Amino acid sequence: MLISNMEVVPGKRITQHLGLVQGSTVRAKHAGKDLMASLKNIFGGELRGYTELLSESRDEAMQRMEQQAKTLGANAILNVRFSTSSIAAGASELFVYGSAVIVEDR
Repeated sequence: MLISNMEVVPGKRITQHLGLVQGSTVRAKHAGKDLMASLKNIFGGELRGYTELLSESRDEAMQRMEQQAKTLGANAILNVRFSTSSIAAGASELFVYGSAVIVEDR
């Protein structure tokens, strides 16, 4: 599956647009990681626990979007965008969406 944030792919021609596909995940912060993040805020540095959480969330949301596109018969997802939002205290959603298409070589 070709996944790109571009609207077109050089050397490829869009032959069919299958519609919007999306994937999301809602994750809550781990209390222990949250405590360590608070300490990092005092001393500075990367919040590795949150970096890992976001990376895992992006991967899961992308897999869900890709599965939806495969179900539609797509071989590419173009114009991919990410969004985040706060759902509840300590929980956030990571949302990814794009256009499911069929592309062919020119």
